[in-house]
Amino acid sequence: MRGWWQDLADLVLPAECAGCGRPRSVLCPECRAALDGSAPRRVRPVPEPPGLPVVHAAAAYADEVRAALLAHKERGALTLAAPLGAALAGAVRAGLNNGAFGGYPAGPGGGGPGSRGGRPVRGGRPVLLVPVPSARGAVRARGHDPARRIALAAAGELRRSGTPVRVVAVLRQRRAVADQSGLGSRQRLENLADALEAAAGGARLLRDGPVVLVDDLMTTGASLSEAARAVTSAVYGARAREEMGERNAASPRKEGNPVYEAPELAGAYGAGHVLCAAVVAASPESFELGRN
Repeated sequence: MRGWWQDLADLVLPAECAGCGRPRSVLCPECRAALDGSAPRRVRPVPEPPGLPVVHAAAAYADEVRAALLAHKERGALTLAAPLGAALAGAVRAGLNNGAFGGYPAGPGGGGPGSRGGRPVRGGRPVLLVPVPSARGAVRARGHDPARRIALAAAGELRRSGTPVRVVAVLRQRRAVADQSGLGSRQRLENLADALEAAAGGARLLRDGPVVLVDDLMTTGASLSEAARAVTSAVYGARAREEMGERNAASPRKEGNPVYEAPELAGAYGAGHVLCAAVVAASPESFELGRN
């Protein structure tokens, strides 16, 4: 685990650019441009996993961007959280403005997330950034949770541009999962099936506003798909218990029951609904498919 003196050294004495190795720079101008120099775009993996929300990415996962993400995640280059968070904030804005329900205006000129086409949305509740959690063992080994750290940086960037936002890190792994690095898309789906859940009290927090799932990287989309299922399950379950009463709370419900499907929340837009997802980077192939 990293010591406090290592974190301090990273803050005041950056050794080299995480993207290209240029000395005395956290992220040089050229590498920063590769990270956030172009407009975020919608990305689509193939095959697209069921339940995957609309996803926007700031950059393709290649070259300098890949090096910067790995430096932050695996080598603990914590100063990269700021530029990575700024890139993630751009992807969040793109998702809110171009995502489901005809867009959710964010930032200057967009009316802010308290409006939708000039109409208030649930009293202007803040957007909830819900990071996809890393495995507990990985967090212990790295000394930090990369997605959560980047989400916090993105939230600060979004607030500065006028978007009310909160980070709600309520998802947890409910069981052990295998290392994803050597798995294909189908294997990843099977590995992550029902692997996530909301922590105790998480459903209440998730109902405070519309949800945007966030992560540092999307490859097959399996993690984001599972996160969307976990959020939906937590929110629908809480609502069902309230509506059906304690006497029916113990009754088992079947997965796929239409009463728990998306139309149930259509009238409750702005509270607990997964609007979209945003990532810093995605595979180059998913960028090409996202153009269609």
